[in-house]
Amino acid sequence: MTIQSLPDILRYGSISEPLWIEFDRRIGYHSMDTTHYHRSFEFFYLYSGERKFFIRDSLYPIQSGDLILVNSNFVHRTSELSQPNHERVVLHFDLPFFDGLPQEETELLQSPFLDGYPIVRLNLQERLHLEALFESLLRELNDRPPGYQLHIRNMAIELLLLTARHMQKRKALPNVEVTPVQRKVTDIIRHINQQFREPLHLDDLAKQFYISKGHLSRVFKEVTGFGFSQYINITRIKEAEHLLRETDLSITQISEQCGFENFSHFGKVFKELSGLSPRAYRKLD
Repeated sequence: MTIQSLPDILRYGSISEPLWIEFDRRIGYHSMDTTHYHRSFEFFYLYSGERKFFIRDSLYPIQSGDLILVNSNFVHRTSELSQPNHERVVLHFDLPFFDGLPQEETELLQSPFLDGYPIVRLNLQERLHLEALFESLLRELNDRPPGYQLHIRNMAIELLLLTARHMQKRKALPNVEVTPVQRKVTDIIRHINQQFREPLHLDDLAKQFYISKGHLSRVFKEVTGFGFSQYINITRIKEAEHLLRETDLSITQISEQCGFENFSHFGKVFKELSGLSPRAYRKLD
């Protein structure tokens, strides 16, 4: 079975499980229309086409054969470039996937996501090896013979191991050249990531970074795929989720520490992005 003979959509697991796999063949132009971050590590391979990939505070153009590694809880989003149509496969590794492995092996398999530069551009031999592993995994997922889940897990580990060894052998490519506009938006995003606990207003940042309010609003959306206020809310809610899980601070205190000036607004935004109220989210653990 080749990649071309697969159905347009294949799925394995779900976001709440240790391993979640998505294969999609998309015709036409396509961009993610929702905010996106999750606890799992994301292993994204573009079989065909070209995309823009925004991760944390930078924008990367990617092409067929590129492997993208997204660390846990990093905000990210993909969107189209100039060409329609693409095929991609995505593996999500949540922390329980690594349960039972020795610490040294867990650290090795997770190391590609911690490297710093998220784009891996393989040579032809490495790409063929990677695609052979993917096709073996996807064939099992499509046919589902006895023991297919064991095979899928083994192939997923093999993919991580191949990538970890690759990363140890040579450095990732240097950052692709960015435009002055992209560089300015990256500086603004880094400012937001550092100062999200303080009041942040479009007018103030436009003045601080010497750009008009309207132009900043437009190019911020073009570069990141997120609206200005939307990105700030995502950043604040990510921190709120962390504080709800890891501290005993009251929900009111968390709201204030995360930069929300209005408690009811905090509750509304939290539920929109997390799907739960802050109180219900805290009870999950």
